[in-house]
Amino acid sequence: MRLMTDSPLFPDLPDEARCWIYTAAEPIDPSTQEAMLEQVDAFLEGWASHQHPVRGAATVLYDRFLVLAATLEGEGDISGCGIDASTHAIDEAAETLGIEWAPALHVVYKRADGTVATLPRSAFRKHVQRGDVTAETPVFDPSVTELGAVRAGAFEKPAAASWHARVFDIAEPA
Repeated sequence: MRLMTDSPLFPDLPDEARCWIYTAAEPIDPSTQEAMLEQVDAFLEGWASHQHPVRGAATVLYDRFLVLAATLEGEGDISGCGIDASTHAIDEAAETLGIEWAPALHVVYKRADGTVATLPRSAFRKHVQRGDVTAETPVFDPSVTELGAVRAGAFEKPAAASWHARVFDIAEPA
């Protein structure tokens, strides 16, 4: 699956599938997205964990997020070595295509114009203080690790319903 539709994300994978979300520092243009997904798909064709096939899928959301979801065929979980293999494949594809990942501690949110932005926490706090970020501002949590949680809205939600409200003192609307 390459684009968000009305159908669930990765309909062939169960809610329990593991999920990894990579945030690009800058928007990824459509041709680079396609090239990235082709490289990731090539990796997915042979992905295994302790000789057990891994069934996975990837897509790019909002021109900023590479989402990888996977489940092990058979019993058990994907091993650390299997996860490392996917990380190396994705990082190699990103390097080849000139994609830089945003620092893990940056805050990711949707601006009023609908574009996705990443900011250091100090800069995000200033946006909150100025009123550029409100309780209704959509924020993202790329640390979500289960596909079902992404499907249920844990990845993108209003700031007031996220940890952002506590950390950055984002007031509920009156």
